[in-house]
Amino acid sequence: MSLLRTALASSPRAIVCSSYLPGVCLSHFHRAAVSRPPQHPRSPPGSPAILIGAGLGGAGLYYYLEQQSKPAPKPKPTRSALDPENFKDFKLKKIKGYNDNTSEFIFELPPDEASLLSVASFVYLKASDPEALKGPNGKPVVRPYTPISDSEQLGEITFLIKKYETGNMSKYIHSLKEGDTIAIKGPLAKFPYKENEFDHIALIGGGSGITPLYQILTHALDSPNNKTKFTLIFSNVAEKDILLREELEALKKKHADKLDLVYYLDKPSENWKGGTGYITADVIKKYVPSPELKEKLKVFICGPPPQVASIAGKKDGFKQGELGGIMKELGYNGDQVYKF
Repeated sequence: MSLLRTALASSPRAIVCSSYLPGVCLSHFHRAAVSRPPQHPRSPPGSPAILIGAGLGGAGLYYYLEQQSKPAPKPKPTRSALDPENFKDFKLKKIKGYNDNTSEFIFELPPDEASLLSVASFVYLKASDPEALKGPNGKPVVRPYTPISDSEQLGEITFLIKKYETGNMSKYIHSLKEGDTIAIKGPLAKFPYKENEFDHIALIGGGSGITPLYQILTHALDSPNNKTKFTLIFSNVAEKDILLREELEALKKKHADKLDLVYYLDKPSENWKGGTGYITADVIKKYVPSPELKEKLKVFICGPPPQVASIAGKKDGFKQGELGGIMKELGYNGDQVYKF
């Protein structure tokens, strides 16, 4: 009621309307109390009718003032800053270190625009200067990346990029400084995710391959209508390499009935309590539902090419390629498995 006292003290004749009493203002009550004789002389001061009216008026004013003090909802973007047909240059706004070989790279978009990536989709990155980074064929190096920022975030797009000694693009991006630019093309669709199309989705990731899987998880679990159960099996070299761990565990805490997290490490510490070693057939049999679930099961896989090949067979360039590896041995079919 402090807001009510402040409003009345500053202007006792102020006209402040109650949303509980449409069209009725407190100044009306004030003038009535000053200029009119009591309409019910037999009703003593403080009678129930007067108290109820005063209570409703005060509650209405309090509600009104509280609503006015709330921040306005953020506007939803209607335009993507990106172009799926052409590369556009964007300035590197900020670099945030993540661990010894991974950083967040935040690029600046126009303030009223967002990336507006569909799920699941990605973008291509290349050097703004076509001479700065070329492959053995003499052409500019172009690589696909999935942002970790919300697709509706205004003014920014963020990538979590791990530096690989054999990765020319990742090394180039890690050489950038704030104020430099990079060329981005997209968004480009990959798998057309539809809410509740599957009863269970298993996500198998390794290293920086977590980003497209994280995109699906955040999109799906943020929906109040989601009924799909998710299991993420995420393998890394050491505990420090578990990217987006804090965000993943926050999702787990918020959606405990819809998300299971399973970590595997190649080189665990003595105090590590999760899984150890590689993702094997036994691991998949333990955590991924049986292929007998048929069209109600989907398995998404993203990680280093050798890992993907071992689990589900090699990709054919940007095409899926034939299903192979552990998933084929265990009886899964090509429609149940998707390789990013």
